[in-house]
Amino acid sequence: MDSITQAALGATLAGAVAGKTLGRSALLTGALLGTLPDLDVVIDYGTAVANFTQHRGFSHSLLILAPLSLLIAWGLWRWKPVISYRRWLALVALILITHPLLDAFTTYGTQLFWPFGTPVAINSIFIIDPLYTLPLLAGCLAFLVRPPARTALSLALGLSTLYLGWTLVAQQIITDRVQPALARAGLEQPALMVQPMPFNTLLWRATAITDDTRVEIVTGFLDRTPELSLEYFPRNPVLRARVADLPEARRLEWFTRGFLHYEQADQQITATDIRLGIPGAHPFTFTLANLSDQGLAPIPSGRLGRPAVNPDALPLLWARLTGELPVLCLATLAPPAQGHAC
Repeated sequence: MDSITQAALGATLAGAVAGKTLGRSALLTGALLGTLPDLDVVIDYGTAVANFTQHRGFSHSLLILAPLSLLIAWGLWRWKPVISYRRWLALVALILITHPLLDAFTTYGTQLFWPFGTPVAINSIFIIDPLYTLPLLAGCLAFLVRPPARTALSLALGLSTLYLGWTLVAQQIITDRVQPALARAGLEQPALMVQPMPFNTLLWRATAITDDTRVEIVTGFLDRTPELSLEYFPRNPVLRARVADLPEARRLEWFTRGFLHYEQADQQITATDIRLGIPGAHPFTFTLANLSDQGLAPIPSGRLGRPAVNPDALPLLWARLTGELPVLCLATLAPPAQGHAC
């Protein structure tokens, strides 16, 4: 989730655990602890793919954060022994462990058990969702006005947790809705990812991939017709096979679970993470190799600039969310030059 949400969650938990004793300083302590795991973004691992796939790695691992909580709690207890070590440990552990658990509900991928296993991505909530964050901010505001505000903090945590539960229910409803349509289109068992469109859980995007085709479906709870529109995007299995043995290509395949789009332009091969961003304007595209008459030449990966987004993207998304727009051509979310005809 975004840094504001993680800070708000940390502050709310700290206020609930130790706000009566620590006062308003509990919120600052919790907010700082809530953003601590994301400081891994300052580490340069050498290449763009390494930086991308190592984020939410060791700093988000429960195997690291659990023992780290013991150490940080001990340091805070020695610095401010106004509450017991057990209370400090409860505060620190709750904040540090809920951070990666919340991140795991998003699409990016969180390595909860680094250095073992694969990234966890439940895909049920967008990285920024006001309906999750606002109750936490309201609870913190109530605490600032009149501490310890236990009722307000408990209510904030309860509402946010219930909303997170709703995202799982909504995701399953949408999954059950799109699977028959995919089956009728001849996609019986594709790799399928179902995630909300930006900033809400009413409008959803389902992405199904096979070796040579990607199918996108946008559907929501306010749709006025039960019919689903399937939009097809070609994949490039030949190009994918050309770079399959490159370590950074393998790393990307592992991290994204294969949800990648490969292209060749000016003898340069790129891979785009199609899970993230707005369809038609994905922010993570990486250069992997050069292809010439002499063959394939791997290069240290770089990241291309973020593509522009159609200025009308948000109004289009809102019209689609409310059901005013029955079908949304995903290519229209990118500038016309980058899109394709529906």
